[in-house]
Amino acid sequence: QVQLVESGGGLVQAGGSLRLSCAASGLTFSGFHMAWFRQAQGKEREFVGGISRSGGGLYLADSVKGRFTILRDNVKNTVYLQMNSLKPEDTAVYYCAANSVGDSQTMTPKLYDYWGQGTQVTVSS
Repeated sequence: QVQLVESGGGLVQAGGSLRLSCAASGLTFSGFHMAWFRQAQGKEREFVGGISRSGGGLYLADSVKGRFTILRDNVKNTVYLQMNSLKPEDTAVYYCAANSVGDSQTMTPKLYDYWGQGTQVTVSS
């Protein structure tokens, strides 16, 4: 059974930092591109960024470029979202997702094979 479990969300002041983790099990982690999405209340799910199977390819949405980065550890089967200089508009539920056939720039949610349950990030002004 495949599981993606996010952790690390919480409440932070604007300008602060958070690091989200997504621990994967039940799949060959290095065989999947990994991505982070977010969904703010009342809005559609938005692609934040993706990282290739090896970690050598990284793609970030313009809205987070220069502030967020994604790392992965294929030994620990974990992908991370490091978020710096957080803004109130970053408030959302953040999800990790695994994609076996696309790449780090695959932005369409329906193309992802597996999803985590999400973790809430709230940025106060």
